[in-house]
Amino acid sequence: MAFKNYILVCGGTGCVSSKANDIYDSFIRKLRESGLENEAQVVKTGCFGFCEKGPIIKVLPDESFYVQVSVADVEEIVDEHIIKGRPVSRLLYKGEGGQAQTGIDTIDFYQKQLRLVLRNCGTINPESIDEYIARDGYRGLERALFELDPDGIIEELKKSGIRGRGGAGFPVWKKWLFTKKVESDVRYVVCNADEGDPGAYMDRSALEGDPHSVLEAMIIAGYTIGARRGYIYIRAEYPLAIQRLEMAIGQAREYGLLGENILGSGQDFDIELRLGAGAFVCGEETALLASIMGKRGMPIPRPPYPSVKGLWGKPTVINNVETLANIPVILSRGGEWFSNIGTETSKGTKVFALTGKINNSGLIEVPMGTTLREIIYDIGGGIRDGKAFKAVQTGGPSGGVITAEHLDTPIDYESLGALGSIMGSGGMIVMDEDDCMIDISKFYLAFTVDESCGKCAPCRIGGRTLYNIMDNVGKGKGTPEDVEKIQEIAHAMKKASLCGLGQSAPNPALSVLKYFKEEFMTHVNESKCPAGKCKDLVRYAILPDKCIGCGLCARRCPVNAISGEKRSPHVIDQEKCIKCGECFTVCKFDAVERG
Repeated sequence: MAFKNYILVCGGTGCVSSKANDIYDSFIRKLRESGLENEAQVVKTGCFGFCEKGPIIKVLPDESFYVQVSVADVEEIVDEHIIKGRPVSRLLYKGEGGQAQTGIDTIDFYQKQLRLVLRNCGTINPESIDEYIARDGYRGLERALFELDPDGIIEELKKSGIRGRGGAGFPVWKKWLFTKKVESDVRYVVCNADEGDPGAYMDRSALEGDPHSVLEAMIIAGYTIGARRGYIYIRAEYPLAIQRLEMAIGQAREYGLLGENILGSGQDFDIELRLGAGAFVCGEETALLASIMGKRGMPIPRPPYPSVKGLWGKPTVINNVETLANIPVILSRGGEWFSNIGTETSKGTKVFALTGKINNSGLIEVPMGTTLREIIYDIGGGIRDGKAFKAVQTGGPSGGVITAEHLDTPIDYESLGALGSIMGSGGMIVMDEDDCMIDISKFYLAFTVDESCGKCAPCRIGGRTLYNIMDNVGKGKGTPEDVEKIQEIAHAMKKASLCGLGQSAPNPALSVLKYFKEEFMTHVNESKCPAGKCKDLVRYAILPDKCIGCGLCARRCPVNAISGEKRSPHVIDQEKCIKCGECFTVCKFDAVERG
């Protein structure tokens, strides 16, 4: 049935947490009450990406893009837009000049993006296999089964130049070829959906918004390497992604796309889910395989690599969600087409979770080679509250900070590596002038210390020692010798740690020494935190000549450390003060000094 209007409601986790499901139900109810069930259809989609402006509603065919919608707005949208054909101006996204913008192609957040992995997110109902098929879904599988042989598929991947999106960027075609060539009666395909970096939600959103793209890729991989079974390892904290994967697997089996004799081709392949308990180390491939097999998730030395000896000792291909989501596009459009996107050594696009002190936080996908400046200022809309950009952390706990002088660096594997950071899974956290780099490095070190499996001493002991050094620096107890200590420990961890977690854990500390050594030494030599974030080094005081005695700071102080008569200068009891900074934040007369 053709409808006059289609109301697309974002059904990603971010919008769901802001009551998008209630908005969806309200549209269904309002249309029914208005007798419009046959004129407008409500569709729950995946994530639109523009998380800063959620919940998002998009109305077709005019592509009106409504932002920050609430349940209370549903009646007006139906009455004005659906019935009378007049978009609700106050809810439309407005660009820099205050002009309402409709259609993704005109909205500044999307203009420099190229959505391949996220091609269906925000466009289709992820719970409908028919909608996926209507947008060329399973066309890549059809070509793989009936137009190409396994060697032809590997050749297409080789032409495309696609590299793994989860780690060091190893060429996908080589990994598949290695596994295919190992003599074995059994092989496996594994999807790594154990996304654990702080601030990262790329793989989760892709699975929530387009689960069939990953299933299609795994079936193609199974046919290519000669595997009959695949596993998706996903952390249990992703209930919506799990729910939609389970639905997609059931639909694919019903349509003859999973199971025995797929589409009459003679190829057998099926997929199971394995739920992880949230251990960051299980993102490392050998720890992940151990967890799938019911063992404790701990890495083992390589070689042999999983391509040779993986699940239950059999050859295994492991790719993450984003890598796999590219495969159907490459197979349906061709490797040469894909290779025209990106740079000479980094082909295609990259998905990033753009978060932190940025105006337009959200999920973005850009061609490789896009600069950090374009991402932060053109797509991200610049730094919040007009603050100065300080640094951006890429690659999560395994990455490093990149400073303003490198904002014109193109995003690719080699360029980020040269700066001491990594592409990683795609976390990108923006920091402003109020952030302390010692505090930032402590955060990431604390994370890796907590997530270390403890199997090898370099990671177990080295990570804790690095954290303790940084903690002392943040308390004004650091020494100039700490610079050399950090470098020595970091070198040992990189050389001797068993897996990538320990090998990369020192990166945040090393990048602070590389780009913010002056700030580090200010903490050490002057016992001062320039950003005012290290509580042990901060002191708040009220300036008598500026304080008018309004009492706002006293009322907002959580520990009653501020006293004074009305209309008279107030004072802070330094023994009671917990240095939360609330007085500094709320004072309208710049009467609170932070030093």
